[in-house]
Amino acid sequence: MATQAKRRRVAGLVGCEDPTPVAGFLSWCRRVGLELSPKVAVSRQGTVAGYGMVARESVQPGELLFAVPRAALLSQHTCSISGLLERERGALQSQSGWVPLLLALLHELQAPASPWSPYFALWPELGRLEHPMFCPRVRSLELYRQLVALVMAYSFQEPLEEEDDEKEPNSPLMVPAADVLNHLANHNANLEYSPNCLRMVATQPIPEGHEIFNTYGQMANWQLIHMYGFAEPYPDNTDDTADIQMVTVREAALQGTKVEAERLLLYERWDFLCKLEMVGEEGAFVIGREEVLTEEELAMTLKVLCMPAEEFREFKEQDGWGDDKREEDSLTITNIPKLKASWRRLLRDSVLLTLQTYATDLKTEQDLLSSKEVYATLSWREQQALQVRYGQKMILHQLLELTN
Repeated sequence: MATQAKRRRVAGLVGCEDPTPVAGFLSWCRRVGLELSPKVAVSRQGTVAGYGMVARESVQPGELLFAVPRAALLSQHTCSISGLLERERGALQSQSGWVPLLLALLHELQAPASPWSPYFALWPELGRLEHPMFCPRVRSLELYRQLVALVMAYSFQEPLEEEDDEKEPNSPLMVPAADVLNHLANHNANLEYSPNCLRMVATQPIPEGHEIFNTYGQMANWQLIHMYGFAEPYPDNTDDTADIQMVTVREAALQGTKVEAERLLLYERWDFLCKLEMVGEEGAFVIGREEVLTEEELAMTLKVLCMPAEEFREFKEQDGWGDDKREEDSLTITNIPKLKASWRRLLRDSVLLTLQTYATDLKTEQDLLSSKEVYATLSWREQQALQVRYGQKMILHQLLELTN
Protein backbone atom coordinates (compact mmCIF):
# COMPACT_ATOMS: atom_id res chain seq x y z
CA MET A 1 0.00 0.00 0.00
CA ALA A 2 1.37 3.42 -0.92
CA THR A 3 2.27 5.75 1.92
CA GLN A 4 0.57 9.05 2.63
CA ALA A 5 1.93 11.89 0.50
CA LYS A 6 4.00 14.46 2.36
CA ARG A 7 3.79 18.24 2.05
CA ARG A 8 4.48 19.52 -1.46
CA ARG A 9 7.14 22.08 -2.23
CA VAL A 10 6.63 22.35 -6.00
CA ALA A 11 3.42 21.92 -7.97
CA GLY A 12 3.35 18.35 -9.19
CA LEU A 13 5.92 17.16 -6.64
CA VAL A 14 5.47 15.19 -3.44
CA GLY A 15 7.62 15.32 -0.34
CA CYS A 16 11.12 16.74 0.13
CA GLU A 17 12.92 14.92 -2.67
CA ASP A 18 15.30 16.68 -5.04
CA PRO A 19 12.85 18.47 -7.34
CA THR A 20 15.21 19.12 -10.26
CA PRO A 21 14.44 16.11 -12.57
CA VAL A 22 10.71 16.21 -11.90
CA ALA A 23 10.51 20.01 -12.12
CA GLY A 24 12.33 19.88 -15.46
CA PHE A 25 9.98 17.17 -16.66
CA LEU A 26 6.89 19.14 -15.61
CA SER A 27 8.20 22.22 -17.39
CA TRP A 28 8.76 20.08 -20.51
CA CYS A 29 5.19 18.73 -20.19
CA ARG A 30 3.81 22.26 -20.28
CA ARG A 31 5.88 23.11 -23.35
CA VAL A 32 4.70 20.08 -25.33
CA GLY A 33 1.07 20.31 -24.20
CA LEU A 34 1.07 17.23 -21.95
CA GLU A 35 -1.89 17.86 -19.65
CA LEU A 36 -1.32 16.62 -16.10
CA SER A 37 -4.24 16.67 -13.66
CA PRO A 38 -3.65 18.84 -10.56
CA LYS A 39 -4.86 15.85 -8.56
CA VAL A 40 -1.75 13.77 -9.36
CA ALA A 41 1.98 14.16 -8.79
CA VAL A 42 5.16 12.49 -10.05
CA SER A 43 7.24 11.31 -7.11
CA ARG A 44 9.78 8.82 -5.77
CA GLN A 45 8.06 8.84 -2.37
CA GLY A 46 5.01 6.69 -1.74
CA THR A 47 5.76 4.49 -4.77
CA VAL A 48 6.73 0.83 -5.02
CA ALA A 49 9.76 1.44 -7.22
CA GLY A 50 11.63 4.43 -8.65
CA TYR A 51 9.52 7.28 -9.95
CA GLY A 52 5.79 6.76 -9.89
CA MET A 53 2.59 8.75 -9.72
CA VAL A 54 0.51 9.35 -6.59
CA ALA A 55 -2.83 11.01 -5.94
CA ARG A 56 -2.55 14.46 -4.34
CA GLU A 57 -6.34 14.42 -3.88
CA SER A 58 -8.94 11.68 -4.03
CA VAL A 59 -9.66 10.55 -7.59
CA GLN A 60 -12.89 8.95 -8.80
CA PRO A 61 -13.31 6.36 -11.59
CA GLY A 62 -13.46 7.97 -15.01
CA GLU A 63 -11.40 11.02 -14.06
CA LEU A 64 -8.62 12.04 -16.43
CA LEU A 65 -5.18 11.72 -14.85
CA PHE A 66 -3.21 13.05 -17.79
CA ALA A 67 -3.37 13.36 -21.56
CA VAL A 68 -0.36 13.02 -23.86
CA PRO A 69 -0.66 14.68 -27.29
CA ARG A 70 0.59 12.49 -30.10
CA ALA A 71 3.25 15.07 -30.95
CA ALA A 72 4.83 14.38 -27.52
CA LEU A 73 5.20 10.65 -28.16
CA LEU A 74 8.75 9.55 -28.88
CA SER A 75 8.92 7.16 -31.81
CA GLN A 76 10.74 6.57 -35.06
CA HIS A 77 8.31 9.07 -36.63
CA THR A 78 8.82 11.95 -34.15
CA CYS A 79 12.56 11.77 -33.47
CA SER A 80 15.05 14.08 -35.17
CA ILE A 81 16.32 11.32 -37.49
CA SER A 82 12.84 10.26 -38.63
CA GLY A 83 13.70 10.97 -42.26
CA LEU A 84 16.74 8.71 -42.17
CA LEU A 85 14.83 5.92 -40.45
CA GLU A 86 12.07 6.16 -43.04
CA ARG A 87 14.55 5.96 -45.93
CA GLU A 88 16.22 2.90 -44.40
CA ARG A 89 12.96 1.27 -43.33
CA GLY A 90 13.53 -1.85 -45.42
CA ALA A 91 16.91 -2.54 -43.82
CA LEU A 92 15.58 -2.02 -40.29
CA GLN A 93 12.78 -4.57 -40.32
CA SER A 94 12.76 -7.05 -37.45
CA GLN A 95 10.33 -9.49 -35.91
CA SER A 96 9.89 -7.30 -32.83
CA GLY A 97 9.62 -4.04 -34.77
CA TRP A 98 11.84 -2.42 -32.13
CA VAL A 99 14.94 -1.60 -34.20
CA PRO A 100 13.83 1.83 -35.54
CA LEU A 101 12.75 2.94 -32.05
CA LEU A 102 16.02 1.68 -30.55
CA LEU A 103 18.03 3.66 -33.08
CA ALA A 104 15.88 6.73 -32.42
CA LEU A 105 16.55 6.40 -28.69
CA LEU A 106 20.29 5.85 -29.23
CA HIS A 107 20.45 9.07 -31.21
CA GLU A 108 18.29 11.21 -28.92
CA LEU A 109 19.88 9.91 -25.73
CA GLN A 110 23.34 10.92 -26.90
CA ALA A 111 22.38 14.16 -28.65
CA PRO A 112 23.57 17.10 -26.47
CA ALA A 113 20.52 19.26 -27.26
CA SER A 114 17.83 16.60 -27.58
CA PRO A 115 14.36 18.06 -26.89
CA TRP A 116 13.60 14.83 -25.01
CA SER A 117 16.31 15.34 -22.36
CA PRO A 118 13.89 16.36 -19.53
CA TYR A 119 11.91 13.20 -20.27
CA PHE A 120 15.06 11.03 -20.18
CA ALA A 121 15.90 12.47 -16.75
CA LEU A 122 13.06 10.39 -15.24
CA TRP A 123 14.24 7.15 -16.81
CA PRO A 124 15.67 4.49 -14.49
CA GLU A 125 19.46 4.40 -14.38
CA LEU A 126 20.28 2.18 -17.36
CA GLY A 127 23.23 0.54 -15.64
CA ARG A 128 21.01 -0.71 -12.81
CA LEU A 129 18.27 -2.47 -14.75
CA GLU A 130 17.40 -5.78 -13.10
CA HIS A 131 16.29 -7.83 -16.12
CA PRO A 132 17.67 -11.39 -16.27
CA MET A 133 19.43 -10.48 -19.54
CA PHE A 134 21.90 -8.43 -17.46
CA CYS A 135 22.88 -11.27 -15.14
CA PRO A 136 25.79 -12.24 -17.48
CA ARG A 137 28.46 -9.57 -17.46
CA VAL A 138 28.75 -8.77 -21.15
CA ARG A 139 30.05 -5.33 -22.10
CA SER A 140 29.77 -5.29 -25.91
CA LEU A 141 27.07 -2.96 -27.24
CA GLU A 142 26.09 -2.35 -23.62
CA LEU A 143 24.03 0.77 -24.25
CA TYR A 144 22.08 -0.94 -27.02
CA ARG A 145 21.32 -3.89 -24.74
CA GLN A 146 20.22 -1.52 -21.99
CA LEU A 147 17.88 0.24 -24.39
CA VAL A 148 16.49 -3.10 -25.54
CA ALA A 149 15.55 -3.82 -21.94
CA LEU A 150 14.14 -0.33 -21.50
CA VAL A 151 12.02 -0.54 -24.66
CA MET A 152 10.84 -4.00 -23.62
CA ALA A 153 9.85 -2.65 -20.23
CA TYR A 154 8.63 0.88 -20.91
CA SER A 155 7.41 1.17 -24.49
CA PHE A 156 3.77 0.98 -25.55
CA GLN A 157 2.18 -0.55 -28.61
CA GLU A 158 -1.08 0.87 -29.84
CA PRO A 159 -3.71 -1.88 -30.30
CA LEU A 160 -5.03 -2.53 -33.79
CA GLU A 161 -8.67 -1.94 -34.61
CA GLU A 162 -10.75 -5.11 -34.93
CA GLU A 163 -10.95 -4.75 -38.71
CA ASP A 164 -7.14 -4.46 -38.85
CA ASP A 165 -6.37 -7.71 -37.02
CA GLU A 166 -4.54 -9.17 -40.03
CA LYS A 167 -2.23 -6.16 -40.39
CA GLU A 168 1.27 -5.93 -38.97
CA PRO A 169 1.34 -4.76 -35.31
CA ASN A 170 1.84 -1.05 -34.76
CA SER A 171 5.39 0.08 -34.08
CA PRO A 172 6.32 0.54 -30.40
CA LEU A 173 6.61 4.04 -29.01
CA MET A 174 7.58 5.80 -25.80
CA VAL A 175 4.77 7.58 -23.94
CA PRO A 176 6.04 10.22 -21.48
CA ALA A 177 4.14 10.25 -18.16
CA ALA A 178 2.47 6.91 -18.94
CA ASP A 179 5.75 5.05 -18.52
CA VAL A 180 6.20 6.63 -15.08
CA LEU A 181 3.31 4.54 -13.71
CA ASN A 182 4.22 1.27 -12.03
CA HIS A 183 2.36 -1.98 -12.68
CA LEU A 184 -0.14 -3.84 -10.54
CA ALA A 185 -2.45 -6.65 -11.57
CA ASN A 186 -5.20 -4.94 -9.59
CA HIS A 187 -4.47 -1.63 -11.32
CA ASN A 188 -6.49 1.55 -10.85
CA ALA A 189 -5.80 3.34 -14.16
CA ASN A 190 -5.88 2.49 -17.84
CA LEU A 191 -4.43 4.06 -20.99
CA GLU A 192 -6.94 4.98 -23.70
CA TYR A 193 -5.99 5.74 -27.30
CA SER A 194 -7.67 8.43 -29.39
CA PRO A 195 -6.75 10.13 -32.70
CA ASN A 196 -5.27 13.24 -31.06
CA CYS A 197 -3.86 12.00 -27.76
CA LEU A 198 -3.39 9.16 -25.30
CA ARG A 199 -5.38 9.50 -22.07
CA MET A 200 -4.72 7.85 -18.70
CA VAL A 201 -8.06 7.45 -16.91
CA ALA A 202 -8.80 6.21 -13.38
CA THR A 203 -10.67 2.89 -13.27
CA GLN A 204 -11.08 2.68 -9.49
CA PRO A 205 -11.39 5.17 -6.64
CA ILE A 206 -7.86 6.31 -5.68
CA PRO A 207 -7.57 7.80 -2.17
CA GLU A 208 -5.29 10.75 -1.51
CA GLY A 209 -1.68 9.69 -1.10
CA HIS A 210 -2.11 6.34 -2.83
CA GLU A 211 -0.07 5.31 -5.84
CA ILE A 212 -1.61 5.24 -9.30
CA PHE A 213 -0.97 1.96 -11.13
CA ASN A 214 -1.28 1.07 -14.78
CA THR A 215 -1.26 -2.51 -16.08
CA TYR A 216 1.41 -3.88 -18.36
CA GLY A 217 -1.03 -6.64 -19.34
CA GLN A 218 -2.22 -9.93 -17.84
CA MET A 219 1.21 -11.24 -16.99
CA ALA A 220 2.46 -14.04 -14.77
CA ASN A 221 5.38 -13.30 -12.48
CA TRP A 222 7.85 -15.12 -14.73
CA GLN A 223 6.79 -12.80 -17.56
CA LEU A 224 7.08 -9.71 -15.37
CA ILE A 225 10.59 -10.57 -14.25
CA HIS A 226 11.64 -11.39 -17.81
CA MET A 227 10.28 -8.20 -19.36
CA TYR A 228 10.38 -5.72 -16.47
CA GLY A 229 12.82 -7.08 -13.89
CA PHE A 230 10.37 -7.51 -10.99
CA ALA A 231 7.64 -9.81 -9.68
CA GLU A 232 4.53 -9.10 -7.61
CA PRO A 233 4.60 -10.61 -4.11
CA TYR A 234 2.10 -13.39 -3.46
CA PRO A 235 -0.90 -13.12 -3.48
CA ASP A 236 -1.01 -9.76 -5.29
CA ASN A 237 -0.58 -11.07 -8.83
CA THR A 238 -3.97 -12.56 -9.66
CA ASP A 239 -2.64 -13.26 -13.20
CA ASP A 240 0.18 -15.50 -12.00
CA THR A 241 0.54 -18.96 -13.54
CA ALA A 242 2.47 -22.18 -13.17
CA ASP A 243 3.49 -24.46 -16.03
CA ILE A 244 3.31 -28.22 -16.23
CA GLN A 245 5.43 -29.35 -19.15
CA MET A 246 3.44 -31.51 -21.54
CA VAL A 247 6.13 -34.19 -21.56
CA THR A 248 5.88 -34.31 -17.76
CA VAL A 249 2.29 -35.54 -18.09
CA ARG A 250 3.53 -38.21 -20.49
CA GLU A 251 6.25 -39.16 -17.99
CA ALA A 252 3.67 -39.39 -15.21
CA ALA A 253 1.48 -41.63 -17.37
CA LEU A 254 4.48 -43.86 -18.18
CA GLN A 255 4.98 -44.44 -14.47
CA GLY A 256 1.69 -46.33 -14.46
CA THR A 257 2.68 -48.75 -17.22
CA LYS A 258 3.91 -52.22 -16.28
CA VAL A 259 4.69 -54.02 -19.51
CA GLU A 260 6.12 -53.05 -22.88
CA ALA A 261 2.74 -53.31 -24.62
CA GLU A 262 1.29 -50.70 -22.26
CA ARG A 263 4.21 -48.37 -22.89
CA LEU A 264 3.85 -48.72 -26.65
CA LEU A 265 0.13 -47.99 -26.43
CA LEU A 266 0.83 -44.90 -24.34
CA TYR A 267 3.26 -43.59 -26.95
CA GLU A 268 0.60 -44.28 -29.59
CA ARG A 269 -1.83 -42.18 -27.58
CA TRP A 270 0.78 -39.41 -27.29
CA ASP A 271 1.43 -39.44 -31.03
CA PHE A 272 -2.29 -39.16 -31.62
CA LEU A 273 -2.46 -36.12 -29.32
CA CYS A 274 0.41 -34.61 -31.30
CA LYS A 275 -1.55 -35.20 -34.49
CA LEU A 276 -4.52 -33.36 -32.94
CA GLU A 277 -2.07 -30.54 -32.05
CA MET A 278 -3.01 -30.82 -28.39
CA VAL A 279 0.54 -31.50 -27.16
CA GLY A 280 4.14 -31.01 -28.26
CA GLU A 281 7.59 -31.84 -26.98
CA GLU A 282 8.29 -28.19 -26.06
CA GLY A 283 4.78 -27.22 -24.92
CA ALA A 284 3.37 -26.61 -21.45
CA PHE A 285 -0.03 -26.69 -19.80
CA VAL A 286 -0.62 -23.32 -18.13
CA ILE A 287 -2.42 -23.25 -14.79
CA GLY A 288 -3.66 -19.97 -13.34
CA ARG A 289 -4.85 -19.27 -9.84
CA GLU A 290 -8.49 -19.24 -10.93
CA GLU A 291 -8.51 -20.99 -14.30
CA VAL A 292 -6.69 -23.45 -16.52
CA LEU A 293 -5.51 -21.33 -19.42
CA THR A 294 -4.94 -24.42 -21.59
CA GLU A 295 -8.16 -26.15 -20.55
CA GLU A 296 -8.94 -27.76 -23.91
CA GLU A 297 -5.44 -29.17 -24.37
CA LEU A 298 -5.10 -30.52 -20.83
CA ALA A 299 -8.59 -32.00 -20.76
CA MET A 300 -8.03 -33.81 -24.06
CA THR A 301 -4.63 -35.07 -22.90
CA LEU A 302 -5.97 -36.48 -19.65
CA LYS A 303 -8.90 -38.03 -21.49
CA VAL A 304 -6.83 -39.74 -24.18
CA LEU A 305 -4.11 -40.97 -21.83
CA CYS A 306 -6.63 -42.34 -19.33
CA MET A 307 -9.36 -43.85 -21.53
CA PRO A 308 -9.65 -47.65 -21.86
CA ALA A 309 -7.78 -49.22 -24.79
CA GLU A 310 -10.87 -50.15 -26.79
CA GLU A 311 -12.38 -46.70 -26.31
CA PHE A 312 -9.13 -45.16 -27.53
CA ARG A 313 -9.17 -47.31 -30.68
CA GLU A 314 -12.66 -46.11 -31.52
CA PHE A 315 -11.79 -42.53 -30.61
CA LYS A 316 -8.71 -42.65 -32.83
CA GLU A 317 -10.68 -44.02 -35.79
CA GLN A 318 -12.95 -40.99 -35.53
CA ASP A 319 -9.91 -38.68 -35.38
CA GLY A 320 -11.18 -37.41 -32.06
CA TRP A 321 -14.13 -35.63 -33.65
CA GLY A 322 -17.78 -35.99 -32.78
CA ASP A 323 -16.97 -36.36 -29.10
CA ASP A 324 -19.42 -34.66 -26.76
CA LYS A 325 -17.75 -32.87 -23.88
CA ARG A 326 -19.46 -33.80 -20.66
CA GLU A 327 -19.91 -31.35 -17.81
CA GLU A 328 -18.11 -33.63 -15.37
CA ASP A 329 -15.05 -33.57 -17.65
CA SER A 330 -14.83 -29.77 -17.61
CA LEU A 331 -11.35 -28.74 -16.50
CA THR A 332 -12.12 -25.56 -14.61
CA ILE A 333 -10.31 -25.08 -11.32
CA THR A 334 -13.50 -25.57 -9.31
CA ASN A 335 -14.42 -28.71 -11.22
CA ILE A 336 -11.13 -30.56 -10.76
CA PRO A 337 -12.34 -32.48 -7.65
CA LYS A 338 -15.25 -33.82 -9.78
CA LEU A 339 -13.02 -35.27 -12.49
CA LYS A 340 -12.71 -39.00 -12.98
CA ALA A 341 -10.38 -40.63 -10.48
CA SER A 342 -7.93 -41.64 -13.23
CA TRP A 343 -7.75 -38.05 -14.50
CA ARG A 344 -7.14 -36.67 -11.02
CA ARG A 345 -4.47 -39.27 -10.32
CA LEU A 346 -2.58 -38.49 -13.54
CA LEU A 347 -2.84 -34.76 -12.92
CA ARG A 348 -1.62 -35.20 -9.36
CA ASP A 349 1.35 -37.32 -10.44
CA SER A 350 2.20 -34.66 -13.04
CA VAL A 351 2.15 -31.92 -10.39
CA LEU A 352 4.39 -33.96 -8.09
CA LEU A 353 6.92 -34.50 -10.89
CA THR A 354 6.84 -30.78 -11.65
CA LEU A 355 7.51 -29.87 -8.03
CA GLN A 356 10.54 -32.17 -8.08
CA THR A 357 12.15 -29.95 -10.73
CA TYR A 358 12.55 -27.13 -8.17
CA ALA A 359 15.71 -27.09 -6.09
CA THR A 360 13.76 -26.28 -2.90
CA ASP A 361 10.34 -27.14 -1.50
CA LEU A 362 7.45 -24.86 -0.56
CA LYS A 363 8.31 -24.82 3.15
CA THR A 364 11.81 -23.56 2.42
CA GLU A 365 10.34 -20.66 0.44
CA GLN A 366 7.81 -19.92 3.17
CA ASP A 367 10.56 -19.83 5.79
CA LEU A 368 12.57 -17.36 3.70
CA LEU A 369 9.56 -15.09 3.17
CA SER A 370 8.48 -15.20 6.81
CA SER A 371 11.89 -14.10 8.11
CA LYS A 372 12.40 -10.41 7.37
CA GLU A 373 16.02 -10.60 8.51
CA VAL A 374 16.91 -13.48 6.19
CA TYR A 375 14.89 -12.05 3.29
CA ALA A 376 16.76 -8.75 3.63
CA THR A 377 20.09 -10.54 3.09
CA LEU A 378 19.00 -11.65 -0.38
CA SER A 379 19.88 -9.54 -3.39
CA TRP A 380 17.08 -7.86 -5.35
CA ARG A 381 17.31 -10.53 -8.05
CA GLU A 382 17.21 -13.32 -5.48
CA GLN A 383 14.14 -11.77 -3.84
CA GLN A 384 12.30 -11.49 -7.16
CA ALA A 385 13.24 -15.03 -8.18
CA LEU A 386 11.93 -16.23 -4.82
CA GLN A 387 8.61 -14.47 -5.43
CA VAL A 388 8.35 -16.17 -8.84
CA ARG A 389 9.05 -19.64 -7.43
CA TYR A 390 6.76 -19.17 -4.45
CA GLY A 391 3.79 -18.08 -6.56
CA GLN A 392 4.23 -21.03 -8.91
CA LYS A 393 4.51 -23.51 -6.06
CA MET A 394 1.39 -22.12 -4.39
CA ILE A 395 -0.57 -22.74 -7.61
CA LEU A 396 0.84 -26.27 -7.92
CA HIS A 397 0.06 -27.08 -4.29
CA GLN A 398 -3.47 -25.80 -4.81
CA LEU A 399 -3.75 -28.33 -7.64
CA LEU A 400 -2.48 -31.07 -5.32
CA GLU A 401 -5.24 -30.30 -2.84
CA LEU A 402 -7.87 -30.33 -5.58
CA THR A 403 -6.73 -33.71 -6.90
CA ASN A 404 -6.82 -35.49 -3.50
